[in-house]
Amino acid sequence: MFPEWRVMSRELIDLLWRDHPAAPPTGTRGPRSKVSTSQIVDTAVGIADHDGLDAVTVRRLGAALGIAPNAVYTHVGSRDDLLVLMADAVQARRSRPPHVGRTWRARVRDVAADELALYAAHAWLLDVTDQRTAFGPGTIATYDHQLHALDGTGLGDVERDAALSFVCDFVRASARSRRPDPHSAQIATVWAAWQGRLMDYVGDRFALARRVGAAAGAAMDAPYSAEHAWRFGIDRVLDALDALVSAAADGSTTDEGPDR
Repeated sequence: MFPEWRVMSRELIDLLWRDHPAAPPTGTRGPRSKVSTSQIVDTAVGIADHDGLDAVTVRRLGAALGIAPNAVYTHVGSRDDLLVLMADAVQARRSRPPHVGRTWRARVRDVAADELALYAAHAWLLDVTDQRTAFGPGTIATYDHQLHALDGTGLGDVERDAALSFVCDFVRASARSRRPDPHSAQIATVWAAWQGRLMDYVGDRFALARRVGAAAGAAMDAPYSAEHAWRFGIDRVLDALDALVSAAADGSTTDEGPDR
């Protein structure tokens, strides 16, 4: 799909910041390219949104843009680099309204909900784990905006970063649990039809699992509810941060952590 040889593009850091005045010129000789790096990245995002990451190939990009597949290499040196550029492009498009007139809990809850919505719109982002995304302008702009949600908490810089990571890690895990399940549309019917027989199979051997599972299943009308898990989880995340903020307010915690 994207062989690692024949790299003709700029370094990734320069590609990420390609629209910055300090970015170096392309230095490409010969006829001007028919498409820009941004067009390739935007097209790749569209393909991934519609058909998933596996569909993002140089052949597919070339066909969509009306260029030879090999021409992609003059803009992007590898598939891994392209994924980083795609992730940063999505971050750059995000709305970042100012955090004003609300408590830090409400602001952080909004950050979490916005992150969850991002994964719903671009499910392939869950499969982009390259830490080089942190160097992109879109990602840095999002990071800065989200950090401001914790203004007024009294947290030190390292704690503020850790608190945001804690929230975002929870959201990422929650987004994974919401990935399409081919049987999800039938699960309520299956649960209703099978729960009696399941209880017979389980018997008294796993009494706690039987009791708790039956109660939770009746409440959710299914063995699992991503929405229920989200509501419960985000409240617990905020409660945990509340304890950290309270500790910061009374001076019992530092950037090195409360136990050091």
